[in-house]
Amino acid sequence: MDKINSHNQLDQKTLTKSFHRWFWGALTCFSQEHMQTFGYMASMLPILRKLYPKHEDQVKAIKAYTAFFNTNPMLGTVIVGITASMEQARADGKEIGGETINDMRAGLMGPIAGIGDSLIDGTLIPILLGISLGMSSGGSPLGAIFYIIAWVLIAYFGQRFLYFRGYKFGDQAVSFLVGKQGAAVRHAIGTVRSMVVGGVLASWVSVTTSLKLTGANGKVFLNLQDKLDSIYPGLLTVAVTFFCWWLMTKKHVSAIWTMLILVVIALVGVLVGFFNPGLSY
Repeated sequence: MDKINSHNQLDQKTLTKSFHRWFWGALTCFSQEHMQTFGYMASMLPILRKLYPKHEDQVKAIKAYTAFFNTNPMLGTVIVGITASMEQARADGKEIGGETINDMRAGLMGPIAGIGDSLIDGTLIPILLGISLGMSSGGSPLGAIFYIIAWVLIAYFGQRFLYFRGYKFGDQAVSFLVGKQGAAVRHAIGTVRSMVVGGVLASWVSVTTSLKLTGANGKVFLNLQDKLDSIYPGLLTVAVTFFCWWLMTKKHVSAIWTMLILVVIALVGVLVGFFNPGLSY
């Protein structure tokens, strides 16, 4: 791709436009397969159009942002700012490739999602709602008005601050991303990301079987889940996780088809008595 000229450097107007696209459209075309990918691409379009005058260069650059992306929309603004700075450095001829940019944002989205979900969804919003409920006693509309105004102001100016802080931080961090220190940072972020994914898996995914074998006297002589737990607790959960990883990584099956396959397996498992949905009719 061609190097940018000095007059194509990112200015306040371009950065603000990019930020607004993320603020209003982070969840654009949201789906289980892509999550925030299209919102991210939309926020980067003003950056790429400014940095790369030629359309074919814009097409090459945007490919770095087609990969899956999902994080906390509010704190995730800082990642958009960092990548805007890295994109400017790439267009200026620095040794930063699209893979480096994608690896960095992929490595950051997990930890920032964990922090953001706890800080924003688990702390800030309940505090604002508690204040609002107190102000709404007796049917007063002040509570609702307060919540709307407070949340909009905090969300907008908070995300704006994070975006431009990320942009400045990214500019300072470019030198780390092109050398051995950058490789170490990306490796560390990747390790943290794996820990976050593993923690989510252990906390929210649970696969068990209800298969039991009974004798002629009606007594259960084999409880398969108890046997599995005595050998390897959570074995079925690990097996299903690796099965999904194998489908999506080795066989390149999309997330939607992977979920459909799991639904079919679950239905067959219920019919043969391997799984018990816990429903009563």
